Amino acid sequence: MQPTRPGRPDPRAQAQQAQLAASLAGAVDLAAVKARSEAAARAQAAPPSSAAGPAGAPGAAVVDVTEETFQAEVLDRSFQVPVVLDLWAEWCGPCKQLSPVLERLAAEGGGSWVLAKVDVDANPALAQGLRVQGIPAVKAVWQGQLVAEFTGAIPEEQARQFVTELVRATTGDAIPGSGDGDGDGAAAEAEDPRLDVAEAALERGDLTAAEAAYQAILDAEPDHPVAGLALRQVQLFRRADEAGPDALAAADAAPDDVAAQTRAADFLLGTGDVEGAFDRLLDVVRRTAGDDRDQARRHLVELFGVVGDQDPRVAAARRQLTLALY
Repeated sequence: MQPTRPGRPDPRAQAQQAQLAASLAGAVDLAAVKARSEAAARAQAAPPSSAAGPAGAPGAAVVDVTEETFQAEVLDRSFQVPVVLDLWAEWCGPCKQLSPVLERLAAEGGGSWVLAKVDVDANPALAQGLRVQGIPAVKAVWQGQLVAEFTGAIPEEQARQFVTELVRATTGDAIPGSGDGDGDGAAAEAEDPRLDVAEAALERGDLTAAEAAYQAILDAEPDHPVAGLALRQVQLFRRADEAGPDALAAADAAPDDVAAQTRAADFLLGTGDVEGAFDRLLDVVRRTAGDDRDQARRHLVELFGVVGDQDPRVAAARRQLTLALY
């Protein structure tokens, strides 16, 4: 959900790293930047043992992952390159169509991303923690957070587009041989000292200072490629922190209170429950009319902007919103 500056751990991903590293399903802690930093340090100090060499070396592009090796092979490694999870099972026919495609693309990728294969039957806790609803399921992890996913077998062209866009969006680089740009603009963006000020505020948990820093960037440069989305996300984290877990009980007790439902949705999104946040507001849109419906719709669209249109969950929720409205 967070915008990413290539080449370094992203302080804006504070919440979801704790969720993913702890149990893949727990509550988000805005102080989780410490856990994320520790994972990044492990990744720099000791690359996962199963890799045959550095990120581009033969044999490093595809790894089998278990519950015991998930931390090292997926979370820690995702601070070096994006990791694509292929969740499969021996009995799954579509998995046998998709997995060889992903393996071939990973080999062609030259170490620009890693394919981590997870047998869901042998690793049920991982499947549950990752909220796998069906297989084949593909989920992308970058700097300790889930950033994109899809379910079901797709043609090779679409799979290639998925990983190409993933690498470009996360690292600012092109997959070797893909013919994409060289990422110089993203590298220059990574050196913007104004972003360093905002990220330093996030690292010490000062959301107010981070919000002010991003706003100052936008005041000077309204079209800044990172600050706008980062500001919306910091504002979301602040609202989620202010709402707290009590927001859920309050919303459940007052289903017709649209303001209570929006606070609950903010809290859910702030804790990484994207589908839960969207579903809550979609339900309000379906049940209400007039100003209440419009308020819920506007807030839902605002949350779409926080997550980002590249996330498939946004596209799915947009379709549901259209059906609910028309």
